[in-house]
Amino acid sequence: MGEDPDGSGCVREGSSQENEGPAEPSPRIEALGTSGLGFHTLDDFDVMGRRVLLRIDINSPVDEKTLRLVDGSKIRQSIGTLRELLDRAAKVAVLAHQGRPGDYDYIPLNEHAAFLSQYLGRRVRYVDDILGGSAMKAIDSLNDGEAILLKNVRFLPEEQAKKSPEEHAESLLVRGLAPKFDLFVNDAFASSHRSHASLVGFTVILPSAAGRLMEREITTLTTVFQSPKRPSTFIFGGTKFVDALPILEKLADRETVDNIIVAGLAGYAFLWLLGTPIGSRTEKLASRDVTEEVRDRARKLIERHGGKIHLPVDAAVDDDGKRRECALDQIPPDGAIMDIGQGSIDKFRRVIQESKTVFLSGPPGVFEKDPFCKGTLELFREITSCDAFSVIGGGHSCAAANKFGFTDKISYVSTGGGALERLMLGKEMPVVEALRASAKKF
Repeated sequence: MGEDPDGSGCVREGSSQENEGPAEPSPRIEALGTSGLGFHTLDDFDVMGRRVLLRIDINSPVDEKTLRLVDGSKIRQSIGTLRELLDRAAKVAVLAHQGRPGDYDYIPLNEHAAFLSQYLGRRVRYVDDILGGSAMKAIDSLNDGEAILLKNVRFLPEEQAKKSPEEHAESLLVRGLAPKFDLFVNDAFASSHRSHASLVGFTVILPSAAGRLMEREITTLTTVFQSPKRPSTFIFGGTKFVDALPILEKLADRETVDNIIVAGLAGYAFLWLLGTPIGSRTEKLASRDVTEEVRDRARKLIERHGGKIHLPVDAAVDDDGKRRECALDQIPPDGAIMDIGQGSIDKFRRVIQESKTVFLSGPPGVFEKDPFCKGTLELFREITSCDAFSVIGGGHSCAAANKFGFTDKISYVSTGGGALERLMLGKEMPVVEALRASAKKF
C-alpha cells in the first residue's frame, strides 16, 4: 500500500510496469437480453461477483494556477452506474481521462477518486498505473462491492488514435486489460462521439453494456431531438456561428422544431452576416472562420425559415466595465457586446412561455461577469418557471445553471458537448455503434 498523498483517503498505488499475467478466467458472463435501443444495458447482465471494467467521462474543469479541480459536478453525474454495480456486488475497475497531454489540465486522477469516494459514501482507491504490476495486483485483489480508479488513460499514446473498434482491440490497453474482466460497461456519453481505444476497443473482446447515464442520455435526447412535445424551442448562444450553423440548418428543416433562438456570440454573428453592424470588437470575434459560403448559407437559412428563427433586437455592451444597453442601430462602432438587452430578453421570454419543450446550449451572454449575467439569469428563470420539459447541455450552460442555482429545476441536464451536437445532427456515434455491434456478437 502507498501513502495517502493528498489526505483524500484515496491511496495511490505504485506504478511498477511488471505484468503478473491474467488471473484464472471466470465462466463467460451471459447476456439476459437486449434493450430496445439495440445495445445491452445493466439490466441484461448478472454482475454479482464479476469483474467489471467501467469507462466513465469525469473530465472536469481545472484551476490553471492550483491545478485542482474547480468542481465535481460532472463526477457526480457519473455516480449512478458505479453505485449500482457496487450495490450488486460487482468488482469494478474504472477507466477515465482528464485533459490532453501537453495541456495544463492534464493531471492525475487522485482528486477525481476523492470526489467519487465523497459522492458514493465509500472508498474508491486511486491506482497510479494502468497496465503494470500494480494495476494487475489491484484488479486481482478486488472484493465484491469494491472499486478502484486507474491512471489517466490518456497516459497511453495509443488511446486517442482514431481507429476502428477492431483496430483498437489490438492495442496494448485492450489486450492487457480485457483478460482480467467479465464485462465492459461504457457510461462515458460525453465522449461517445470519439473512437478511442478505451471507448470502443473492449466492445470487440468483451460482452458490453451501456451504463445508466449513457442509456438515459441516448433515450432522453433522442426523444427531445426527434419527437419533442410541441411547441418546441431550441436556444443557442455562446459559440462560433460557423459551429452552430450546421445544427441550425438541421433543426430548422425539422417539422417538430417550432422555434430557434440564436443569442450570444452566435446570434450577433448571424445579424452581422445579414448586414447589421455589431461593433468592431464583436465583429472581430464573429468573423472567425467565416467564408462567403457561410454567409450565403446564413442568408438562405433566414429566407427559408425566418419565421422559426428569433434573433436579438438589442444588446448590452461593455462601457468601461459597466453594462449599457442599446438598440442594434446604436451599438458603438468599437463596441463589445457582452449580453442581450431587455428587449431581446422580453422577446425570447414570450417564445419560451408558449413552449412545451425547451432546449438550451450555451448562455446568451458573458454570465461570468456580474454586469452581463442578466440575459442568462432571466432566460433560466423563464425556462424553469414555464410549463415545459427543459434540457440544457454543454459545459458553459451547466456552469451557468450551477452558478444561479437552477440545476435542480431543469428537467434534464446533459453531460454532452461534442457528443450532444453529433446526436442533434443525427450523425453516427462511434461508441453507440460499438455497443450495438457488441450486443449482436455477445
